[in-house]
Amino acid sequence: MQKKEVFPVTGLGCAACAARVNKVLNSCEGVEEANVNYASATALVTFDTDKCTPEALQKAVEEAGYGLITDVENEEEAAETERVKQYRALRRQTVGAVISALPVFVLSMFFMDLRWGQWVTFVLATVTVFVFGHRFFVNTFKQLRHRAVNMDTLVASSTGVAWLFSVFNFFFPDFWLSRGIEPHLYFEAASVIIAFILIGRLLEARAKQKTTGAIRALMGLQPKTVTVLAEDGSEKEVPIQWARPGDTIIVKPGDRVAVDGTVLSGESYVDESMLSGEPVPVFKQPESKVFAGTINQKGAFRFRADKTGNDTMLSQIIRMVQDAQGSKAPVQNLVDRVAAVFVPVIISIAVLVFAAWWIFAPQDGFIHGLLCMITVLIIACPCALGLATPTAIIVGVGKGAKYGILIKDAASLEVARKVDTVVVDKTGTLTEGRPEVVDQCWATGAESFRPVLTALESLSEHPLAEAVVKAMSGSEGSVAEIVSFENIPGKGVRGACSGVTYYAGNLDLLRANGIVPGRELLARSEAWLQEARTVIWFADSSRALAAVAITDRIKPTSVEAVARLGRMGIRTVMLTGDNEASAAAVARAAGITEFRAGVLPQDKAFYVKELQAAGHKVAMAGDGINDSAALAQADLSIAMGGGSDIAIDTAMITILSSDLTKIPEAVRLSQLTIRTIRQNLFWAFIYNIIAVPVAAGILYPVNGFLLNPMIGGAAMALSSVSVVTNSLRLRGRKL
Repeated sequence: MQKKEVFPVTGLGCAACAARVNKVLNSCEGVEEANVNYASATALVTFDTDKCTPEALQKAVEEAGYGLITDVENEEEAAETERVKQYRALRRQTVGAVISALPVFVLSMFFMDLRWGQWVTFVLATVTVFVFGHRFFVNTFKQLRHRAVNMDTLVASSTGVAWLFSVFNFFFPDFWLSRGIEPHLYFEAASVIIAFILIGRLLEARAKQKTTGAIRALMGLQPKTVTVLAEDGSEKEVPIQWARPGDTIIVKPGDRVAVDGTVLSGESYVDESMLSGEPVPVFKQPESKVFAGTINQKGAFRFRADKTGNDTMLSQIIRMVQDAQGSKAPVQNLVDRVAAVFVPVIISIAVLVFAAWWIFAPQDGFIHGLLCMITVLIIACPCALGLATPTAIIVGVGKGAKYGILIKDAASLEVARKVDTVVVDKTGTLTEGRPEVVDQCWATGAESFRPVLTALESLSEHPLAEAVVKAMSGSEGSVAEIVSFENIPGKGVRGACSGVTYYAGNLDLLRANGIVPGRELLARSEAWLQEARTVIWFADSSRALAAVAITDRIKPTSVEAVARLGRMGIRTVMLTGDNEASAAAVARAAGITEFRAGVLPQDKAFYVKELQAAGHKVAMAGDGINDSAALAQADLSIAMGGGSDIAIDTAMITILSSDLTKIPEAVRLSQLTIRTIRQNLFWAFIYNIIAVPVAAGILYPVNGFLLNPMIGGAAMALSSVSVVTNSLRLRGRKL
């Protein structure tokens, strides 16, 4: 059986580490696909449970020198505990490094001619490099044992060489003096580089915590305890893990709903904004659905638990967001390939730079070459590349979740920004999806057949049939029994009662069976159609018995959504199985100029295909089972909230609130996220392309400029922070 799971990863030091763990996981037997996200320190793994287990994955990762948390029950808590532990250790090391590096820098600038000043800088630099910076050396040796290198290798190599060279010059200055060369000490460079990089890591860690704030906020919506009604009638507060389907849950004013369920008694307004993005509280009464994570207002009610644990909507949303944040954008594949070879290439360049200086500048070549080698090692930054894409995706997906827009994966974001045509279903997407009977007309002497119409429509699953049943349920008469019931897609239903065949559906259904409605019924139906009402016909095998007018109000937000899409250069097309006149009236009211009426479910997918053949990038928005084929065909599939599980499973984007204005917001979010990714990648590549040659001394023949290794360390630290900070700007952008 195939399974998809998100595992927290520990020990990631840079993008090269993430690339290595990614390679290890993908090489495991039974793993179909693994994506390691450096920004969130997680691995999204799709694997065959018959061939692979989480324990096997954990063992493989540990053998590579990293850690994988596979305790599914407590993995988030364990991962958070580990993150807090690592952050506090990093903070202690950073503070210590800054405190010890500062006097080294001051002494090196003003008191290096004094022997005691040199001794103090030697001692403090040693403490800074090997005590507060020991993580770089420990991780380097750990990686070398596995024949691998990462960002820590560059830091350890550069600072280690600077320290060793300074120690040699400190204890054996005559070696250089006898050759006419002034021995220099670079203790301040090694110390300040360690301090700068630790500061950068600390800022980066804090910034990355902010990028994952959305998922942590979602997880925080789940209360720890729940009040259950015991068998003896008493109230008992139990851990949330103990709640089971069928339990009666008590919700008091101000409580957070713990699990999904159905209200049994009581009334209240519930704030569902954290799930749907809608600020207006929703009224709840018996038979209303409530969802985990929502907040009860002033009233109190009791409800039956329907879904608990990982089955609640909140848990599903968290999983969807985690999966999306752990997915990779197409451009990330190139970045991963670069990150995988980045460190070995930089080490090779640094060695070549040192050799070139030594060979081509015999007098000062060794010293200059050594400094340039150190600067090249320290200034190169694969982390900026590794963080460019995932941080933007994490922030973008998290922002979408906050607005009630669930994005399936990073590829969906890439597709959404290219959409130029949005195809929408009418019922439940443009309209409220709550049709109601507003008028009816019966043929002379036909009203006695109301029970037959009620019984016939009660067997249909169409939303319009439900409206008819609701309108007719109060009528007097015996209960009719329907046999040989048949659903006729796109037209209506047929069934027999007391040996007579009856039909309920559109006018095409009647005409297909040779039934011609009377003048009065036709006149009334035509007037209804002009008013954008849908007409349901009821007939026996010989004549039309009745016509029923049904209306489904257009959502107020639909007009705004269509207008906004138009301003973005995206056209909106409406598809409906309704008749031409009714469809035209709805389209006109919504501000839509293009529509197709009388479209059967299977025809929706064909129409989407036609648009694609004409060169359009098509988004399909729907909420029903009959939309699933069209959703699958579209370039971007959007399931509107409250729809079927099939539509949501098929969709690349799920709108929780059924608010059509979320579609332009999703497109805008896609545009902003992809723009941020491109900005990040541009600056990350440009930084490395410019920084490495400058660090190597390319400007020295022109103007005698050599970059100080300390400046290189600061630049490297800030490059990663700048990428994460740029991604965080997404949180404040308006959709």
